[in-house]
Amino acid sequence: MLDKAGITSAALELVSRKGYDGLTMAALAKILDVAPSALYNHVSSKQDVLLLVEDHLMSLVDVSSFGAAPWDEAVRTWAWSYRNVFAEHTPLIPVIAVLPVTDAPQTLAMYETVSKGFLDAGFPQERIISAIVALESFIFGSAYDVTAPEDIFDPGTMAESTPYFSAAVRGSTGEGVPAADAAFTLGLDALVAGLGGLRTAD
Repeated sequence: MLDKAGITSAALELVSRKGYDGLTMAALAKILDVAPSALYNHVSSKQDVLLLVEDHLMSLVDVSSFGAAPWDEAVRTWAWSYRNVFAEHTPLIPVIAVLPVTDAPQTLAMYETVSKGFLDAGFPQERIISAIVALESFIFGSAYDVTAPEDIFDPGTMAESTPYFSAAVRGSTGEGVPAADAAFTLGLDALVAGLGGLRTAD
């Protein structure tokens, strides 16, 4: 039976196979083996489908540490989970990153939990959204980095003419930690330390 959960699952499958541009109401109806008119009994537009997808993905982001662990630990748990969810769905990042959250219950629930966690940790209320956006900007970019080729910084035949960069690239490998994870850890630590300075209480 056609329902919103099935539409969401099919939309994610379609995007994974054909990218965001491949997500059309006609293509969605085809993959669900229904007439396009049947979709409109559940969603009114592609925008509605995207809201379903956004809500599903945001429901997978772990916010359980807010209120149960120190603020910095909670932020790290949330950020790692957020990055990992979207690393599996990078074609959707340009869309989800600017999609309004209006009437998206799971998305709003996620932001509500994070906002309360920041407020309880002593963040000025007027800085909370800016802090979340700063973290999300880093998270979305880092999700792309997970899918980058391992040799993305290989200077090739220009190694001799870029000695400082080439040496930095050679020095960044080791210890068996994926480069994307090492970069994310470093950047997240810096953001948590910097944002932590805005707190007025523990």
